[in-house]
Amino acid sequence: MNTSVTSPIDSRQSALWSFERGRSPLVGTAIHDGHHVWPDLMEAMALDEAGRLREEDPFTAEMIADIANRVVVHRSRFEVDLNRPSEGAVYLTPEQAWGLQVWRSAPEGERLQALLAQHAAYYAMLKAFLESIVAEHHRFVLLDMHSYNHRRDGADAAPTDPDKAPVINIGTFSMDRARWAHVLDPFMDALREQTVMGHKLDVRENIAFEGRGEQTRFVHEHFPETGCAIAVEFKKVFMDEWTGEPDRMVIAELRAAIAASLPVLVEALGARP
Repeated sequence: MNTSVTSPIDSRQSALWSFERGRSPLVGTAIHDGHHVWPDLMEAMALDEAGRLREEDPFTAEMIADIANRVVVHRSRFEVDLNRPSEGAVYLTPEQAWGLQVWRSAPEGERLQALLAQHAAYYAMLKAFLESIVAEHHRFVLLDMHSYNHRRDGADAAPTDPDKAPVINIGTFSMDRARWAHVLDPFMDALREQTVMGHKLDVRENIAFEGRGEQTRFVHEHFPETGCAIAVEFKKVFMDEWTGEPDRMVIAELRAAIAASLPVLVEALGARP
């Protein structure tokens, strides 16, 4: 009889995602926080670990730590990107991955189908998770946390013009803006009142990104009258995007800024227009 027990490290590396369910109408997700890749896929990858990390969204799980309902994905977006529709969720060509050569030998056949099944399983889980919150609270707000690079030309090059790169970019492309303005506008106003790195937060809508990801689209398709999904993109001022080194003080300040906005969201959600 095989009595071997998988170690805790192995368990974490094989986890797809984790979630916590609380008594709140607010949901936080960090679907690009993960970095793990299945061993057989790692062997087939051309992109090294540093290259993967640069396009992932590390530390976004910490930004949602004060939200009662949380979903954190532990797999790398380079394994399967849950924020893209299934037909583009696995980056098979450089054009799908910012020009990066991801694979020496791209997954195909059963291996590719297994990754697409992973994508489908996530959305089945998310739908059931959100249905349970609607059953309890009638409506919900989902904060879809991401981050973005602003030093793409190199570690020593000038950063992206701040006029085109707010510290927090709010994406609303798939949202019925008129329906949810009474929730979205107070949320952004609350964030703008928070101080990070000695300055009031620069929070703007649809500047660097428009929130065209699959997760917000999915929420608004399946919960058109009950779910408000807001794509929140943090500029990577909280880390060195070339080395991966975090600035723990800035991470703590951004987490506190999100935490300060949560009562505003709950109040706005309860105040039907």
